Amino acid sequence: MIKIVIATHNNHKSVELLRLMAGLSITWITLKDLRIDMIIEETGTTIHENAILKAEGYARLTRMYTLADDSSLTVNALNGRPGVHSSRYGGPNMSSKQQRELILNELHGVSWSKRQAQFRCTLVLASPDSADLKIASGICQGLITISDRGTGGFGYDPIFYVPHQSCTMAEMNSDTKDRSGHRGKATFRMKSQIANLISDKQYTETK
Repeated sequence: MIKIVIATHNNHKSVELLRLMAGLSITWITLKDLRIDMIIEETGTTIHENAILKAEGYARLTRMYTLADDSSLTVNALNGRPGVHSSRYGGPNMSSKQQRELILNELHGVSWSKRQAQFRCTLVLASPDSADLKIASGICQGLITISDRGTGGFGYDPIFYVPHQSCTMAEMNSDTKDRSGHRGKATFRMKSQIANLISDKQYTETK
């Protein structure tokens, strides 16, 4: 059975990705399982570049297939901020709640019709030698609320309202979030690529 490392130190992301990837014949391993504390510096100018940096970096370190995610929140009225800096917005010591409050303060006085935003996610699977990359992306359109709503999810979920679901990401149950969310959409596309990888491996081993 193929082993794949989930390259994140964010436990919320690990749990979500494991749930989304359910059903594949894969042995999933986390960085915590491997006792890896090393953090790959995200020097890319896009989430696409950062996801590749993390996938390739941890694949070289672990010598295993590695799945990395990078996500962002882009807000139209803030000229695309926080964007690639979403996880570090406001400074390295800001809590998620403080980051949400910062964005809400920056949008103070902005009308509901002009609070459009997007959640974006890129997933990258790197092979042990980084010779082959599999990439999948997902996007979710929404609006930024005027205050936190809901207790589920993590990060910016409580202020990200999805019109066609009439609720924020933090108010959705896991099934709805998996179908509507940026990470769920990216994972759906990645799962098919991983399933093909499994089939190719099985074929090679039986030759």
